[in-house]
Formats: sequence, C-alpha cells, structure tokens
Amino acid sequence: MNLDFQRLMKAATRFTRGGDLRAATAAIQAALMRNTPARERPPMDDVIDVHANEVAVAPHALHAQAPPAPSAVDGTPPPAATAQPRGAGEFIAGRFATATDGRDYKLYIPPQAGQRPLPLVVMLHGCTQNPDDFAAGTGMNESARAQGFFVLYPAQSQKANAHRCWNWFKHNHQERGRGEPALLAGMTRDVMARHSIDPARVFVAGLSAGGAMAAILGETYPDLFAAVGVHSGLAAGSANDLPSALGAMKRSAAKASGSASGVPTIVFHGDADGTVHPGNGAHVIAASIRPAADVETEQGLAAGGHRYTRHLHRGADGGQVLAEHWVVHSAAHAWSGGSAKGSYTDPRGPDATAEMLRFFMAHARASAAS
Repeated sequence: MNLDFQRLMKAATRFTRGGDLRAATAAIQAALMRNTPARERPPMDDVIDVHANEVAVAPHALHAQAPPAPSAVDGTPPPAATAQPRGAGEFIAGRFATATDGRDYKLYIPPQAGQRPLPLVVMLHGCTQNPDDFAAGTGMNESARAQGFFVLYPAQSQKANAHRCWNWFKHNHQERGRGEPALLAGMTRDVMARHSIDPARVFVAGLSAGGAMAAILGETYPDLFAAVGVHSGLAAGSANDLPSALGAMKRSAAKASGSASGVPTIVFHGDADGTVHPGNGAHVIAASIRPAADVETEQGLAAGGHRYTRHLHRGADGGQVLAEHWVVHSAAHAWSGGSAKGSYTDPRGPDATAEMLRFFMAHARASAAS
C-alpha cells in the first residue's frame, strides 16, 4: 500500500480522536486521491461514502437520534408520469413522507404493468449520485422494460447527507423501525400499495454506500426483501461511527455480532477498489448466510476485458445457490459492466445488472409476509 496513503489515514484517525474533524476530512480526501490512479479519480467531493459535512460537524452530531419509524404513508396521490415513447414504460418522480421525514424517488413502470403482479427492484445509489444517474449507469430500466419489472430509486437528500450518501455507518440507521432503513422500507411498501407488485419478488441492490444500506435492509427487513445485491459495499454492522467506518473501509471488517440473516445475497467487488477494501465482499457473504456446505469457484473473462472469480455458496444440502461472490480483477470502485452514461461505472467487467437480476429471479419466496 502507498506509504503516503498510510500516513494520511493514520493522521485522519489521529485528527478524529482529537476532535479536529475538518482536518480529518482533508486528510481522508488527500489519501484517497493519492492512492487512486489519475484516470480513475472521482471528483474531490466524493468522500469515501462518509460525507464531508458529517465529518466536519461537532462530534455529537454523529450520534443524533434518527427520526422515528414511519407510521403511515403521506396520503398523496400517485405522481404524474414523465412523458415516454409508447412501449418504453414510464419513469416518474414521487415522494414518500411521514410526519417527521421523507425522501424523493424515481420509479420506473414497465410497459407490462397492469397485466399481472410484477417484481420490484429497489436500487440505492452511491455518494454524489442521484436516481437518474444511477439508472443511466446501471442500465436497470432497460432490463426492466425487456423483462417486465418495476424499479424504485430512492434519492438521498443533501439535508440528510451533504454528499447524498446513505448513512450506513451510523448506529441509529442500522435497525428495524428506525432511521433510513425504516424510511426505505416504508417507501417500498407504499410503492407496492400503489402498484401491482408481487410481494414474493421484491429485491434490493446498491452501490458503495447504497450497497452497505442494501445489506442493512436485507438484515432488518428479511420479510420484505427476498434477496439482496451488494456492489462495492460493506456488511451490516461493519461500523457504528466515523472511526470504525474508516477502519472498515481501509482494512475491511467483519460483521460486529449476531447470526447470519439468511437472505440470499449476491456480491460484486473489484479487487483494485481503493475506496472500500475488497475484503468487505467476503464479510457481506458471511453476514448473510451460514457456512455453506459446498463452495464452487469459477474463473472467467468478461467480454469487456476484466477477469473475474465467481464463488457459489450452496445450502447445507448442496442444492440451491444461496449466495454468489464475484471478485472482478483489476476493477476499481465502480459498477461492473455499467454504461459510461452514468458515473462510477466500468464497462470492462462482467454485467452486474444482468447477473443480479438472474440471481434475484431465482430467489423468489414461495410465500411473502404481509
């Protein structure tokens, strides 16, 4: 590892412990920029999936109480549709709100809507991204149009996080019935109530901070989400404050405590990721399933040029694959196989969108809880 990177990250930890959080932010930014090749460097305001203003405020703000769990939908009528060519489906804007909090969202409605109950995929963007950017980069709407499923893109607000990161690292955003997990689950249920959604086929995926929050949703709402996709993210419980988040991202950290969630999970992570240590991918798998009786390993070469290793984790009976871990070799912090139309994508890798959808559709529940 680059010696400058190590020195700057140690300085960031020292500044954090000493209460100089603005200096810690500057050190983190400098470390990440120096540890990343110039051609792969993100804009300076993309701060390690722990946003800059979070680091720069008084320490007590890191532990501020999140809003109470949503108690009801806001009662607003369905949002107006954005004009789309006939047969292309609709990409509409909406908002879910409770008495104390709310978030905007975009929803893709496929042309097959209304014919039968369809699956729903919830997509959680990474820091500095928004729903339109994430949709363009992952190509999820195009897949939804072809295969027939809804796609919900919650939008993190700058009020909640100046860099629009989901607050995965805060202890009060990691539990059922609290904070952002409760808000996102409430939004998902609201969309299900407004549209004909198959409750046995509701899935969640995310990139980076969004991937970490997707892992949290899988653990806290296994009755809602049938399977989870985590791209370049961390396991639920990897951190509960800023120092532990920095450590988990730099070195990778196992889930703090508790048993495996049991929710089928697919993971993508580049082994050249300089933002979130690639070792976190294995921890996501370990946090989601119990030790598998049989693990198969495959090697492959994507059409775009990246090699990859795929680990298949089967159940104790050696039957169904319960988890998949894709390690994309030489890939950095970006959506594998994504489009240059969106940010943080790498078209050279295997198609994470297609592989996640394949995995999701194979893991519908026999019955869904209400």
